[in-house]
Amino acid sequence: MTVTIGRRELLAAFGGAAVAWPLAGRAQQSAMPVIGVVSGQSSDTEARNTAAFRKALNENGYIEGENVTVQYHWVEGQYDRLPVLMADLVRRRVAVIATTGSVPAALAAKAATATIPIVFGAGDDPVKLGLVASFARPGGNATGINFLNLEVTAKRLRLLHELVPKAVRIAVLVNPANATSAESTLRAVQEAAPAIGLQTQVLNATTIAEIDAVFAGFAREHPDALFLAGDAFFLDRRVQFATLTARDRIPATGNESPFVKAGGLMSYGTDLAETFRQVGNYTGRVLKGEKPAELPVLQSTKFEFVLNLQTAQALNIEVPPSVLSIADEVIE
Repeated sequence: MTVTIGRRELLAAFGGAAVAWPLAGRAQQSAMPVIGVVSGQSSDTEARNTAAFRKALNENGYIEGENVTVQYHWVEGQYDRLPVLMADLVRRRVAVIATTGSVPAALAAKAATATIPIVFGAGDDPVKLGLVASFARPGGNATGINFLNLEVTAKRLRLLHELVPKAVRIAVLVNPANATSAESTLRAVQEAAPAIGLQTQVLNATTIAEIDAVFAGFAREHPDALFLAGDAFFLDRRVQFATLTARDRIPATGNESPFVKAGGLMSYGTDLAETFRQVGNYTGRVLKGEKPAELPVLQSTKFEFVLNLQTAQALNIEVPPSVLSIADEVIE
C-alpha cells in the first residue's frame, strides 16, 4: 500500500523535527556528568593548575563541554562560603566533587555528603582529618592526593635559613580562618626552628586590613624574615605581600611559586600543577566507574623550590651557590 503525504503534513513533520532536535540536544547535554571543582584560591592564580586538571580528564576520555560538564567554584580564601557551596553541589547531585588543594574544601565536602564521590588534594594527613580510613584503602566516598605538608614546611624553613643565614627572628604569619593549615604550619615550624637556632613570633591575619596591621607592627619590632603559612587567601594577596616586604626590606617565603613571581624572595612546596593532574586523573577514573573506597590515597613526589634573584639583590642577599644549584626555577 502506498501512503501519500501532502505538503502540509510534510511541513508539519519537519517542523516537529525542528522542535524535537534542540530538545533532544538539551536532554543529551543535561545527561552529561557534572564535576564540581572547588578551589580555595582565585581563577587567575589557578589557571596553570586548572589546565593540568583538564588535561588529565582528557587523557581519561572526558572532554569538557562534549561528554562532561565541569563547574568551577573559586572560594578566594573565603572559607565560610564552603558549607553553602557544598550543600548546593549535593542538592544538584553532581557526579564528583573535586577539591583541588584545599583542606577546608575537602572537609566541607566530606561533611556535606557520604555518597557523592570526592577527590581531594590535602596538605595534611587525610586519615587524621577523617577523610579516609587508611591510605591504602580509603573505605568511603573520598580519595585523593596528600601533600606531606608537615615535612615540606620544615624543609622550607631550613631553605630560608640557608638563604638568609643571618636571619634569626622569624615572623610566622597564619590565617586562623584556615585552622588546619595554621595548626600544621605552627607545629612544623615550632619543631624545626630550635634545631637551627631560629626564634619565631606567631602572627594572625584573616583580612587585607589585618595584613596591613601586621606590617605596621613591624615598624616597632622588625623581624629578620617572614614565613607565610600555606593559605589560599595569602596567595591571592601575593602582590600586597610583595609590595609590603619590599617596602620594609623583609625577606619572605611562601609555599607556592606565584608568590615568588609577584616579588617574594622564595617558595618551596608541592608542585600544584602535578597535584591537579593527579586529582583530574582520579576524577576521570571515578567517572568511568572506579570507587574512591578502592583507590589508594597518593602522596606527592614532585616539589619545587623557586627563587627570585631580583628580590635577593634588592635585599642585598648573596645567594649561596649551594642554594642556587638546587633551585627548580630562578627568576632573574
